[in-house]
Amino acid sequence: MKIFDPFVLPFVLGMAFVLTYCFVGLIKVILQLPKDDRKKFLRSLVTPKTAWANIRDLFGDCLFHVKIWKRNPILGYMHSAIAFGWFMIIVIGHVMLFTLKPLQGVEIEGFARTFTNFYYPIFFKYFAEEGKIFGFLMDFFLLMIISGILIAVVKKIHSKIVGVKRVTKFGFADNMIRFALWTIFPFRLIAEKTNIYAFWWLYSIDLLIFMCMLPFTRYMHIPTEALFILLRHAGLNAREPRKGYALAQIYSCPSCGLCIDACPMSVNDKNSGNTSAYFMKKLRNGDTEEAKRIAETCLMCGKCVKVCPVSIESCDIKFSQRAETPYYVNSDHSYLDVILTEAQRSGEISSNNNKVLYFAGCMTQLTPKIMRAMKKIMESAGEEFQFLDENGGICCGRPMILSGKTAEAQAMIAKNTELIKKSGAKKLVLSCPICYKVFKDEYHLEGVEILHHTQYINELIKTGKLKVNKGDVNYVYHDPCELGRAFEIYDEPREVLEKAGNLRKAKSEKELSICCGGSLGSFNLTQKERDEITCNSVADLMFNNPDEIVTACPLCLKTFARKAPVAVKDIAEVVSSQL
Repeated sequence: MKIFDPFVLPFVLGMAFVLTYCFVGLIKVILQLPKDDRKKFLRSLVTPKTAWANIRDLFGDCLFHVKIWKRNPILGYMHSAIAFGWFMIIVIGHVMLFTLKPLQGVEIEGFARTFTNFYYPIFFKYFAEEGKIFGFLMDFFLLMIISGILIAVVKKIHSKIVGVKRVTKFGFADNMIRFALWTIFPFRLIAEKTNIYAFWWLYSIDLLIFMCMLPFTRYMHIPTEALFILLRHAGLNAREPRKGYALAQIYSCPSCGLCIDACPMSVNDKNSGNTSAYFMKKLRNGDTEEAKRIAETCLMCGKCVKVCPVSIESCDIKFSQRAETPYYVNSDHSYLDVILTEAQRSGEISSNNNKVLYFAGCMTQLTPKIMRAMKKIMESAGEEFQFLDENGGICCGRPMILSGKTAEAQAMIAKNTELIKKSGAKKLVLSCPICYKVFKDEYHLEGVEILHHTQYINELIKTGKLKVNKGDVNYVYHDPCELGRAFEIYDEPREVLEKAGNLRKAKSEKELSICCGGSLGSFNLTQKERDEITCNSVADLMFNNPDEIVTACPLCLKTFARKAPVAVKDIAEVVSSQL
């Protein structure tokens, strides 16, 4: 039996290179983490609950691609066939190596034994016979990989056959490494079945090409995704767009393109290049100017995060990218000074532990019918309540957060926190999902229950404080991005509407709901581009011919009202009309 052949050297060199590169990259990412994040990460590795989550997702996301299976079974099979199949033939190769007698009578000890262990499982059939059971398993998983590759070829030639409208466009390096990946396993199969020496060389050289190009292409996601899973479960946040945790996410993006079809901007093919796949690609390639432009164009609806098969938090990275850009306002007065003065003026709030504090928010102030409906609901329920911003003037801080003005936003948050705590209220109700997200994420209001008005109204109905008469109107409900995808508040509004009338389904609901197009998140989209998104979302909502469109966001209401063929109402309006 042979111990060594020169054709193994390309593989050995490629493997040595990629392992060295990954080790250096791992050290770089960990050193770039802030000290407190580094401690959280290291502590999470020995925490039993986190350790189990790591194991679950390492198998579920890296090998079985469970999230892709849920979205698209064909693509799910394609990814898991290649990833899991490759994993299994490596495992089987090592098991075969250690279950044989000392290399069939050939004694190899010390460094030589270690060196042969490095390549023997990869070229096993050239060096030894593997036995019937192991041989069957090896062939089975090799054919599984090749079947996945065939689907990948079909996806490249005609993506719509596998249920993908748009695919990410790649450069020369990505196309070359993809071709290398596609040919590795056919070369291996031919080499194993024919034992033609030239194919063993082709197989080894193909592995060298793949591994040497890996760090410089999207396929770096294969090793990096494992690190990202460990960092994610440590509870870290992206603080800078190309360092530490964010860097791990950038290189974990597979550029699969699932977020392109999901993005509401893709209704216009011209804007499909502004999606998260391209944002991550630009950051990976160091094109920070183009990444900045995409970050400022994004609606920040979060749909890309929900459909991402590796759970990359691209919106957080876009926020950190925006925070690096200075924004200047040409004005005689500081915007922050003006708004803080208004907050002080609006701060005449009496102290009462039993009352409900209601915060309408800027957009609800511009939609007074929602405020009137909420006032009627609270009065009908016999609630003692007070407006935090009855005369307007107070902002939650979201516009400043979106523009990256973190310090100014924190000053606004501190002033609002002071007013809320001074009121003594134990319950804060908000009508705007944007405000709700900011209050939940950015404010520290210990002892104060923060509720969106959909939750609050549902609570009033369930406790019997509010009696709603059921009508015969057919409603469809639109899930606002910040309320649904951000906090998974899907059931409460639907339960409320089922008390008031008949609820019909939209074509896309809950976490797949389409943004209205009016989001404050985008700085660059034109009104025409926004209108295209709105019309697409309206068509989705009209799928089952409802009589009225209902939402729970004042911005969505205003946006839909301009394009919808039926009445558009806030859920509070629907309830108040049925009391």
